[in-house]
Amino acid sequence: MIRAFRALIAVVAVALVASCGGGDSQLPSKPQPYSGPPVTQVIVKKTERKMYLVAGKNVVRSYDIGLGSQPMGAKQYEGDGKTPEGMYFIDRKNPYSRYHLSLGISYPSARDIAHATQMGQRPGGDIMIHGLGPEGKNLIKQRRDWTAGCIAVNDDEIEEIFSLLNPGVAVFIYP
Repeated sequence: MIRAFRALIAVVAVALVASCGGGDSQLPSKPQPYSGPPVTQVIVKKTERKMYLVAGKNVVRSYDIGLGSQPMGAKQYEGDGKTPEGMYFIDRKNPYSRYHLSLGISYPSARDIAHATQMGQRPGGDIMIHGLGPEGKNLIKQRRDWTAGCIAVNDDEIEEIFSLLNPGVAVFIYP
């Protein structure tokens, strides 16, 4: 009985070791931890579909991004599918986002509210930098720009961004 039990443990151990050490050596490596100066601003260039994290005058990280479903032009009102343009701030962190993790952008500004009101519309809100989560992983297969006006990156990237940004960091969103 003891001999059979030891044999079973040996088989299980071999199976575990075989499954842990193998794999595709071409898989991407995890991002290296950032140990530089604090990120002071985020720059988004919508036409380039790029987001840059900047410390002082130096770009320390860059990411390919997805935008709102109607990416050309500035957000004007709730439901237009556009990503805002202008200067905002990171105003909150959400570790419970349905898009993995998210960072709130301070849209709408007083100017955004006035513009939407003048058009007889509501400005909308809840504009975020977020990951994909299960819903985004399905939508990104259909089109690159799929959000309701947010800025999307993949889940690994939002984990890194989430750790580098804090409320108060300036966000500049350009056409």
